[in-house]
Amino acid sequence: MSQLRIPNQRAVVDRRALSGAIAELASGGKDARPRIVAVLKAALEAGRAELDRRLTEKPSAGHEITGGHAFLIDQLVRTIHDHVIADVYPASNRSTGERLTLIAVGGYGRSEMAPHSDVDIAFLHPTRNAPWCEQVIEAMLYYLWDLGLKVGHSSRSVDEMIRLARADLTIRTALLEGRYVWGDQDLYDEAMRRFADEVVKGTEKQFVAEKLEERNARHKRMGDSRYVVEPNVKDGKGGLRDLQTLYWIGKYIHKVRVAAELVDVGLFTRDEYRNFRRAEAFMLAVRCHLHTITGRAEDRLTFDLQRAVAARMNFADRPGKSAVERFMQFYFLQAKRVGSLTGVFLAHIDEQFAKNRARKGFLASFTPRARLLKGFRVFGGKIAAPSDDWFRKDPVRLIELFQLAESNSLDIHPETMRQAARDAGLIKPEVRDDPRANALFLDVLAGRHDPEGVLRWMNEAEVFGRFVPDFARVNAQMQFDMYHHYTVDEHTIRAIGLLSRIEKGELQADHPRSTRLIHEVASRRVAYVAVLLHDIAKGRGGDHSVLGGEVAEALCPRFGLDAGETDLVAWLVRQHLLMSRTAFKRDLTDPKTIEDFVSEVQSVERLRHLMILTAVDIRAVGPGTWNSWKGQLLGELYDAAEERLRLGHMKHGRKDRVAAKKDRVEALLGDKAGLLRLYADRFDDSYWIAEPEDIAALNLIQYGVSHEDQGHLSIQCEVYPARGATLVTVIAADHPGLFYRIAGGIHLAGANIIDARIHTTRSGWAVDNFLVQDPQGRPFSEPAQIARIEQAIADALANRTALVPQLAKRPLPHSRARAFDVRPVVRFDNQASGRFTVVEVNARDRAALLNRLARALFESRLLVFSAHITNYGERAADTFYVTDLTGGKITAPARLKEVEAALLDAASDERQAELESA
Repeated sequence: MSQLRIPNQRAVVDRRALSGAIAELASGGKDARPRIVAVLKAALEAGRAELDRRLTEKPSAGHEITGGHAFLIDQLVRTIHDHVIADVYPASNRSTGERLTLIAVGGYGRSEMAPHSDVDIAFLHPTRNAPWCEQVIEAMLYYLWDLGLKVGHSSRSVDEMIRLARADLTIRTALLEGRYVWGDQDLYDEAMRRFADEVVKGTEKQFVAEKLEERNARHKRMGDSRYVVEPNVKDGKGGLRDLQTLYWIGKYIHKVRVAAELVDVGLFTRDEYRNFRRAEAFMLAVRCHLHTITGRAEDRLTFDLQRAVAARMNFADRPGKSAVERFMQFYFLQAKRVGSLTGVFLAHIDEQFAKNRARKGFLASFTPRARLLKGFRVFGGKIAAPSDDWFRKDPVRLIELFQLAESNSLDIHPETMRQAARDAGLIKPEVRDDPRANALFLDVLAGRHDPEGVLRWMNEAEVFGRFVPDFARVNAQMQFDMYHHYTVDEHTIRAIGLLSRIEKGELQADHPRSTRLIHEVASRRVAYVAVLLHDIAKGRGGDHSVLGGEVAEALCPRFGLDAGETDLVAWLVRQHLLMSRTAFKRDLTDPKTIEDFVSEVQSVERLRHLMILTAVDIRAVGPGTWNSWKGQLLGELYDAAEERLRLGHMKHGRKDRVAAKKDRVEALLGDKAGLLRLYADRFDDSYWIAEPEDIAALNLIQYGVSHEDQGHLSIQCEVYPARGATLVTVIAADHPGLFYRIAGGIHLAGANIIDARIHTTRSGWAVDNFLVQDPQGRPFSEPAQIARIEQAIADALANRTALVPQLAKRPLPHSRARAFDVRPVVRFDNQASGRFTVVEVNARDRAALLNRLARALFESRLLVFSAHITNYGERAADTFYVTDLTGGKITAPARLKEVEAALLDAASDERQAELESA
């Protein structure tokens, strides 16, 4: 965007020496071409090597390196052009139609080329029929292709260029940043003059509208957040393309030649322009590193590349934060800066258009007056500070600005946003401790209209972080894993927005309980403050829940919460993972699970708030993390815990619960109720307590058919919409190793097991229920999918499939999961259940994992009664309820060590590599 002088240019490429060498080779006759290509290729490789060396020496010098690559291509293109017109197609007496100019467009035109960027060239000639020009262009292109360059080119007359530019936004944008490289200078000047007069003039507003529409579509395609944890440096929100869009709009409207002139026309202040250049330089440098590491045009900062780029850019580990997390935090701060600049810039453009719009008709001379709101000016749906020293006179007004905007559904004037960002530093300890300022902040946080949007403005103006310094510490902070889609600040603000939508009833279909509970809690502001603070202590090197509780105890009184509210918020922050861990990793039919959970929660008010916080926390992690299965599990836990808290005990004893369950199953069976009388006694009480009545009814029907079929293997698949999964029931003669074989067959069919319950009837038949989903978290519902599962299980049980090698060949669920160091961990808990030992294994997620763990438990002579599977991106947490062969818990330390060793080996990357190589 701004021409940069490249230091020591001849060390990159010496055009005079290169041209001399080519002229000498050309004089040697027709066989010179391969040797000329070799000389050009050597110059290209030497230039790239020199620029790579400079990038290593100055890893953040984005402008210098990208300008260097553009300079290298310039010199090669000029050399090739001169050689072609001198030695390949010489024309001593060229006509006026035999003129040619070479224009660099795109990133090449801006002199912003990464090592493997496309070379975009527009060849321009005066007339359509120009044979000599076409010959020269063709010869040049063949040389460029032989150098291995990816060339985007067009060959047009000036008239064609004007006609196409009028009709096509892409062509218009390309020409807007066109840069003269070589050839006929007069022809270039004429083309640019005509482009300005015949294409740009009068179409400024249309261009801005089309560019913004194009930008919005690109953002939607790329994830619509500048805080996506695998950002696209070029096309992502807050990336290079957003900066370029600002430049294009400024150039189109104000005819600026370089980005620095955006200051002269009043679109940026000098500080904002410095921020613009700093963000641009950093992102260009990151893009260069990506191209250098991969050896190709790679613009996505994927997990496996983030570590490498962080190392090349000299980021180092710090206590509580790894080098890659520090690098990505800096990246997201730049993206945030781009977002702030974009907002101010576009608002200014919008205002300029509004001022220039001619007033017509009867009200042409009428000027509407602004109204005053707490001293602020309100005009045209925007709130504005009345003077430049407004915030300096009373810094509390910095908080009041956003409170008034939220409570009155107003936009903030761009000049006022600029003032707020400039004056954010006025928020000192005395402002943070001011009761009025804290009351205003709480009004924004728990606002009734759009707290998410206003808090995002507050964050971009840096007022949020100044007023709540603990929040500034998590600003732009990523978590280096595949589970969290957003940075901590973005996740928190999204969660607040979700809470607001739940309170308005907009998410009732997905969150019926939370929608009801938010109107039943004693203090709605506790709910909002708990969401704000639940992740506030991430990146501090300790347990963020415990540390966050301490932050809450300090901040809540400052916000104006009373002692009871403060205690409740601190407890919620400390325990914000309790409900999800219990629901997803424990057997909810085991009374001890509910007892332990209730003993920690202790009150219905806490339970209500915890349910709401858990729901918004999970959903705000990213698209697809909330599903009906998770909602079902959390709902079951909430209902069981609420009943226990209200009554002080379980409503019914074990016998009563079993009898009640059988009655409900009988009602569901209808005219097949006779099956219950025939087979109910074959299932022990643990079956009736564990299985929901709808599944029990399906099991009995299947068991009856299987019994009539003289006990052959029975596999039944049923789509289970209430749980967002497919129920797979296998009834077979029980034998050792049955569970791990079934699990292996299901995985080979491409399904993921999310829950499993294993039962054996008193007559020795296994009745095993599995809930499965496809890799996208949806039920298996197509007939072909279901047939595949049934066949795979049958093959696995009949030993027709070699499970171990087949499963080893299956790829990781996440292709980039190898970028993470995931060491398996095994935990035993003999307190979580009255009857079983609970075994939890955390390991790298892979298709074969459940099968291998189940086999290791079988080979360790343990019986599995239920399994609960949870995935967190690249990690899986598989929980098993087990006993030894006599039905007892595993308590002996030596025995526990032996089981742990077997499970660690089964889950290890080393075992996976061994099986893959075999």
